[in-house]
Amino acid sequence: MKAKLIVFLLIASISGSFAQLGEFGFKRGLHNISGPWHKIELPDDIFAKVNNDLSDLRIYGITENNDTIEAPYLLETMKDKKEVVNVGFKMINPSSGKGGYFYTFEIAVEKPVNQIILDFSEHNFDWRIKLEGSHDQQQWFNILENYRILSIKNQQTDYSFTKLSFPDSKYRFFRLFINSRRKPKLKTAGLRLCEIKKGNFRDYKLSVIRIAENKKDKETVIYAKLNMPVPLSFLKINIHDTIDYYRPFTIDYLADSFKTEMGWKYNYRNLTSGILNSIEDNEFGFTDRILQNLKITIQNYDNEALKIGDIKAKAAVHQLVARFSKPARYFLVYGNQKTDKPNYDIGHFSYKIPDNPTNLQIGEEKPISKNNPPKTEALFKNKTWLWAVMAIVVLLLGWFSISMIKKK
Repeated sequence: MKAKLIVFLLIASISGSFAQLGEFGFKRGLHNISGPWHKIELPDDIFAKVNNDLSDLRIYGITENNDTIEAPYLLETMKDKKEVVNVGFKMINPSSGKGGYFYTFEIAVEKPVNQIILDFSEHNFDWRIKLEGSHDQQQWFNILENYRILSIKNQQTDYSFTKLSFPDSKYRFFRLFINSRRKPKLKTAGLRLCEIKKGNFRDYKLSVIRIAENKKDKETVIYAKLNMPVPLSFLKINIHDTIDYYRPFTIDYLADSFKTEMGWKYNYRNLTSGILNSIEDNEFGFTDRILQNLKITIQNYDNEALKIGDIKAKAAVHQLVARFSKPARYFLVYGNQKTDKPNYDIGHFSYKIPDNPTNLQIGEEKPISKNNPPKTEALFKNKTWLWAVMAIVVLLLGWFSISMIKKK
């Protein structure tokens, strides 16, 4: 009985190296590993096979002794990184003149500023402003001119645009002129420097499949599709109209579909919402979501439908930064809906990861058979290794046989 148990353990040790791999649906070889730290950019065609939260990504290695090891990784989404520094100031010399009102902001020490955020008590205004900068309040330099700020609030719309954006400007004084007949009720203002570190994005073609005008509900519905599922995080909707417009909209993604006796049914879930308007660029960022089909619904109310142009889509590059501690043949595996996100120590020590780890070459996708897990050359082609295992089994069986005879 003991002999059978030992033989079983030997066989289990051989096949156990592949048990973890067999829990996943697909694998890709990782090549040119030359050090402990590397990065792996996830290709587009992987996202149709992984879980929505990417929880099933694993990096497994098979050592020369057929042991399975797991390489820890940190998942990074290469989006823009924004850093905002508020700049202290005090408001001085509020006054009025021909055609409008002046507000001057004094900074204690000259620091660069590229945004001013205004907050007004009132709603429903449409003003043109002028912004100037000065070092001594004697000579003023134009920063913005004929810049539009507005607010619309009614039963249908609640929208405001009161952020002034301009190139980095370093002055001791900033003077704001609002072209208004009535005195603006300026509650607060904020001066700040907003620096954006550009991320790494991929552009995608979003094909408009159909545009439906729903006159009963006074809305335009746009159905669009990507070539394949990707973790989308940005849309730009181009409108060809030159008139002023402010239209609420929602973007939904196709979560699932099923066939009934009445035909196919489609289940959409909300992705984001906002206001299409003629003031801003109609660029919208949101939390990345793996999707392929979109539905964009624009509320027209009693207005004529807008002329929809092309829709640009982007997705931030997703990459794994992995640590390889032992020599092995490594694979990226995925396709396991029952697994949870891994919890690795390197997530707490990300500051120790090199800034620019070498990019690894990733192989083609191959399915992992559940019944026939992947086999290695060491197990089936190395005859010396096989003879060694057989010799050990024979010796163990003989030893147990002799022990049983002696006991009799």
